[in-house]
This record gives sequence, structure tokens and C-alpha cells, in this order.
Amino acid sequence: MLVLSLAWKNIRRYRHRTWVTILAMAFAGAIMIFYAGLLEGWMQAMETNVVSMEMGEVQMHAPGYRDDPDLYTRIPDPAAALLRAEAAGFTGSARLLGGGLAAAKENSAGVAIRGIEPEVEARVVRLHRHIKAGSWLVPGERRGVVLGQQLAVILDVRPGDELVLVGQAADGSMANDLFTVRGILKSVGQGIDRAGLFMPAADFRDFFALEAGAHEIVLLRADPALPLDTATETLAGLFPDLEVKSWRQLQPTLARLLDLSDVSLAIMLLIIYAAVGMLTMNAMLMGVFERIPMFGVMKAIGFSGVRLFGLVVWETLLQITLASLLALAAGLPVSFYFAKKPLDFSFLVKESSTIAGVAFEPQWYCRVTPASVLLPILFLYIVGLVAICYPALKAALLSPVRAIHHR
Repeated sequence: MLVLSLAWKNIRRYRHRTWVTILAMAFAGAIMIFYAGLLEGWMQAMETNVVSMEMGEVQMHAPGYRDDPDLYTRIPDPAAALLRAEAAGFTGSARLLGGGLAAAKENSAGVAIRGIEPEVEARVVRLHRHIKAGSWLVPGERRGVVLGQQLAVILDVRPGDELVLVGQAADGSMANDLFTVRGILKSVGQGIDRAGLFMPAADFRDFFALEAGAHEIVLLRADPALPLDTATETLAGLFPDLEVKSWRQLQPTLARLLDLSDVSLAIMLLIIYAAVGMLTMNAMLMGVFERIPMFGVMKAIGFSGVRLFGLVVWETLLQITLASLLALAAGLPVSFYFAKKPLDFSFLVKESSTIAGVAFEPQWYCRVTPASVLLPILFLYIVGLVAICYPALKAALLSPVRAIHHR
């Protein structure tokens, strides 16, 4: 208690140097709390885009389909598979996938055609909320399609325009029909933006002369607390005759990017706090040199080197604690504010920018989590204590006689 009391008196005695050090650490801490929340929010937005927009959490395909997508390689009874999956705690939607050529006016482009049940699909993904112009597919309405935004630009079409689709039907005949553009999507991902075309499943079956089966089943966990790997293994056990993969297995590049977010945060913390650590070490070293005669007297009257080391460390700990409180007081309100109102970087990035094939949103929200708050504070303590080791050792190893006569 004596050492702690002396440490508190010392930091109050040298107020100018103390507050310069505290405010520097507090400023860095507040910035890093905000940065950590911003990084967490950005990573969550990336994961939401890949999972909630189109891919889902888990996908099932017939064996070999992903290696060689073929109109004839199908899941034979998707309705029964969905019932089994829902009984196991999953929500799912079956999709039909094919390719063709779309033409409008004098323009044409290859398209990836996706046949869906709009009402069922809406329970699994949120693509229907991502409309830029027009509207989403209406259940029961025929001959309507929704396009990716870059595809709409290539074909030079708008909602209400007509386009012709041409493809190869399952019976070997030439498939062709006239469709009306109902809506155009916002940027979702490179694949959908450039070639995505959505239509009702009934239209898909008519167009491709495909009576039964589905090419893909997309699933979501009913219990978000269930680990994704466990959910994938459960489905793989239920459907041994199908290929079952999680979104992390389907998008390994993005998964690695998200996994490295904590590493990038730690690196940024070390870079920022390195400067703070140098400032702390310099300020405390100056404090030690200013008080060498006083430390000499303290050692001469029986104050041990270990206690003197503890005194300098306690002074630093008290300053870091005050700086942490100030950092929390400044950083948390800013983070909570931008958790509701995003930072808009639309003027810096293109609307259709992508990372690992997934749409990059120019609006960044903060996401305040225990990790985003506690990690910067923890690093502040670690860097501060490492920086103080040399000044504290310098004080502890002083010779009382030389210290008393130090000028």
C-alpha cells in the first residue's frame, strides 16, 4: 500500500508530464477501439453478403456437379431432402441452375440462369431486398426475370424491357423464349453482377424441359449458436449420397480473409502502440533521471531496489488505467454512433467493387463487441508495461551514493 500511495503522489506531483503521457495513450486507445469496431463491422458485412445474399450457410449438390456443372446432374427428390433437413433444424430452398444466351436490342451476353421459388428462397437469403430498380419476382407471375446490375448494363435493359433467352433444353431441343425484365439487382458479387439471371422455377422447367430434380439446395441453421462445422457434418451424415459443403469450404479465400482479421487488428495495434510505448518510455525515463537524487535517498534509508522497481511500474499502471478510462469514454460513444450511422466511402470506391468475388459495400458500420473494446485496452497495458521495464530497472539498480550526488 505504501508503494501504491507513493506512486499516486508522484503522478500527481509531475502533472504536466503525467497528463501528456495519459492523453497520448488515451487518444491511441480511443482510435484503436473505433478501428477495431469498424473492422469487426466490415468483416461481418462481408460474411453477411456471402451468406445472406446468395450462397447460404450450407449447400448440397449431386456428386460431381460442382466439378462439372451439368443440366442432367441433379438431386432427384429435392422436396424430400428439404423435409429431412427441416426436421434436423435447417431451413432450405432448392434451386435450378442452367446456362444460356440473353439478347436484347442489338446486345447479347452469356447468362447463368437460376430457377427459384421466390417465397421459399426469401426464407433463406435476402437477395429479394437487394433490388436497385424495378421489383423482385412475384410468386405465380410468369415470364418475369431479375438481372444482375452489370448484365443489365451490357444488355442495355431496364425494368419493363423484353429480352430473348436461348439455350439447350434437357430433351436436346433448342430452348428459346421471350421474357420481361422485372427488376435489376444492386451489386451482390462478381458472378451475379455480370451474368446472374433469376426466374421462377416453373419458367425454368418449361424453358429447359426439365420435369423433376434440382441442382442445388441452400440451407440455413435454425439455431445460429450451432457451430457451422457441426451443422455441415450433421447434414453430411443425413445425406451421404450428396456433396455437402459450408460456405467456408465453397469460398476458402474469403474465409481465410475473415480469419486473418484478428491478426491484422493485432498488427495495427502493435504499430500504433509502438509509438505510444516509445512516448511512455521516454516520459518515464525522464522522470527517473529527474528523481535520481530522491531515489538515492530512498535507497539509502532502506527502500529496496525491488520496491523502487515496483514504484515506477505502479506509476505507469495508474497512468495506463486513467488513459484506458479516457479511451473508453471517447472511443465507445463514437463506435456506437457509427454502429447506427455508417461511414460512407462511396466517393472512394466503385459501387460494384468486389473482394474475393463478393460485393464490397462502401458503407461501413461499426460493430461493438467485447473483443473490439477489450483487445485495444489489453494491448495498451502490455505495451505500456514492456516500455517501462528499462526505466524501472534503471531506478532499481541505482547506487545510493552516486545517486545522491547526481547532477
